[in-house]
Amino acid sequence: MSVPQLNDEQRGEEILAVFDTAFGELLAADPAAFRVKFRKMAASAFAFYRGTACLFYRDLEAEKRGGPYLDERTSRVWIHGDLHAENFGTYMDSNGRLVFNVNDFDEAYVGPFTWDLKRFAASIALIGYAKALSDEQITELVQVYAGAYRERIHALATGAKSDEVPPFTLDTAQGPLLDALRDARSLTRFGLLDSMTEIRDFERRFAPGGGSIELDAATRYKVLAAFDGYLETLPDSSLAHPDSYRVKDVVGRRGIGIGSAGLPSYNILLEGHSDALENDVVIYIKQAQTPAVSRHITDSAIRDYFQHEGHRTVISQRALQAHADPWLGWTELDGTGQLVAEVSPYAVDLDWGDIDDPEEIASVVADLGRATAAMHAAADDTSGESLVPFSTERAIDAAIAADEDGFAGLLTDFAHSYGARARADHQIFVDLFRNGRIPGL
Repeated sequence: MSVPQLNDEQRGEEILAVFDTAFGELLAADPAAFRVKFRKMAASAFAFYRGTACLFYRDLEAEKRGGPYLDERTSRVWIHGDLHAENFGTYMDSNGRLVFNVNDFDEAYVGPFTWDLKRFAASIALIGYAKALSDEQITELVQVYAGAYRERIHALATGAKSDEVPPFTLDTAQGPLLDALRDARSLTRFGLLDSMTEIRDFERRFAPGGGSIELDAATRYKVLAAFDGYLETLPDSSLAHPDSYRVKDVVGRRGIGIGSAGLPSYNILLEGHSDALENDVVIYIKQAQTPAVSRHITDSAIRDYFQHEGHRTVISQRALQAHADPWLGWTELDGTGQLVAEVSPYAVDLDWGDIDDPEEIASVVADLGRATAAMHAAADDTSGESLVPFSTERAIDAAIAADEDGFAGLLTDFAHSYGARARADHQIFVDLFRNGRIPGL
């Protein structure tokens, strides 16, 4: 990893330029949301790193011309795009099974597989530093991740049966992953509905307040028209019960999280699979964003493959996630691509707050390495998409096999160097923010 040596002032100007490209239009439209986003990013180096995939890929730009383990195929696989240690959690798959896996595919794209691994490795360096682990312990953690990824990719590439490499479920997961799955199982659809809705005149409606915004008639009409367009993007298997999609209510929302600041979104309340009020479903329509990695991939065949960013997000998630959310689809609103998915009652993110013992951290990191490999392996010719028409696991396995000894070292060196870079950048960013030097705020 070689980032040009700039002094703090020069690096600050570089950060501001990257922010302007990535956030400029949204920030101008909603400065208040970005003040919230940036205050969350100021809280820690890891929070800053989470919110700055745009800067990360700007720093990796030199690798557009190649890099270790990258060839014509391994430079062109489905990647998550924002693979850090907190982008893992639970979901209910289309088979009704609770699974622990990678989540949040807003930044997914087609690019070099090593970019996912490097982004994750640097996140482990930041978490390890925050937990006062030594450089040697951080090195060991990244080696564990690299080893687990390598082992699982090889198993998948050589035709291991599915029962030999099972997903992380209530039956197979251990430790904090199993804790997250058990927490998810304790949640209920009724609990989610109770937090967002109320019963009025014998029908469920969204409750006022809580961040919801009542829509005027014209906006409501546009959202419902976008919803009709969304239905056309669902697989036939999701449309087996047409009454499930009867709309009961619609409200607006505005994103203020680290990843969704300034993005307008809407919640739609649907009938669900029966007349029972506890089976109602909430889906969201959210403006999809330009993935940071796409600004550094010049292949027009990739860019032209997608209708818009909503289409890209959904196609990428379906490629990367086995048995994805059956409510997942896309649409357009005011000419802009939108992502549509369920507001899931069963989503629990991996909580690193109480994972402090080095051995337990290593066990979790190994599992996340296996999950990363399974994600990359899902994203190949069997996904039904022609953009990556080859077996990604076999391509990655062959590339690593050409230099087994250097693989872990590549990731550990990067983890330490970029972890230090991110910690320094965080301090530069905090000073820019608190001194009023971010334009538009």
